Amino acid sequence: MSDRWVAVLAGGLSHEREVSLRSGRRLSAALRSVGTTVAEWDADARLLSRIEQERPDAVVVALHGGEGENGAVQAVLEMLDIPYVGTGPHACRRAWDKPTAKAELARAGLTTPDWVALPHATFRELGAQAVLDALVAKLGLPLMLKPDQGGSALGAHVVRDAAELPSAMVGALSYGDTVLVERFVEGTEVAITVIDGPDGPEALPAVQIEPADGVYDYTARYTAGLTSYRTPAEIPAEAAAAAGELAIAAHRLLGLRDVSRTDAIIDRDGTPHFLEVNVSPGLTETSLLPMAVEAADRSLGEVFAGLVERAISRAR
Repeated sequence: MSDRWVAVLAGGLSHEREVSLRSGRRLSAALRSVGTTVAEWDADARLLSRIEQERPDAVVVALHGGEGENGAVQAVLEMLDIPYVGTGPHACRRAWDKPTAKAELARAGLTTPDWVALPHATFRELGAQAVLDALVAKLGLPLMLKPDQGGSALGAHVVRDAAELPSAMVGALSYGDTVLVERFVEGTEVAITVIDGPDGPEALPAVQIEPADGVYDYTARYTAGLTSYRTPAEIPAEAAAAAGELAIAAHRLLGLRDVSRTDAIIDRDGTPHFLEVNVSPGLTETSLLPMAVEAADRSLGEVFAGLVERAISRAR
């Protein structure tokens, strides 16, 4: 049982506000179940005065998108000398920018789908159709298009026909100024949670993701019944081990801390392909991290109470 007092930050003003509020409520309940005193705070203009006046033992960031994952809130917490669970601001920024994370891991020899990242201005200045034709010639079809930053698959589209590219590009660019275009890898989609422990980062059992319509988009992620999950993933043991190693390597190479979730595709040969990594994984009733924790015979409250203790220890 814990006698700590923790502030859970949730909400904010990103496109993922409602998901963040759901994550915050579930995390708060989990922490209370192990005896932690919890305050749920929105990331708004009152936050800094609340922190300075009430000084919680630690903060857990359950914000998704924007300032909760790009390192901004973490930088403010460090300025205020408040212990917090999660990755530091500089590593948050590396992970938040998908092309940067992919480039870091590719340089280290890890497998990730070939990609091109292009700002909106490129399409305007060089001619949208000519650029789209060059993308297809370089990467082939099918393609995955998504904003270079952000989460919850907002603005993500799978394109199997070149005629679908213009609308998919507009959809991706509606959530950011730069689009990441990847070669689409056919295979089994998995998510691997990594938790830091006394012996270093540990990969929890992978979660296999099976959306009903084949695309794990925002609706499929957060609408109960639209996606099936298998935990542990029903993949060969060698592939499961390789996926765990990939997630731990991403965690270490990007300098992540406490908790992360790597999304990957296992191809027909059993090779995991890194897609992206999340420094503030969802904790809703359809989120993947709680499924992995349960499959590892742990409780969400105990896991995060342990991470709170790690955060407080770092600040001493």
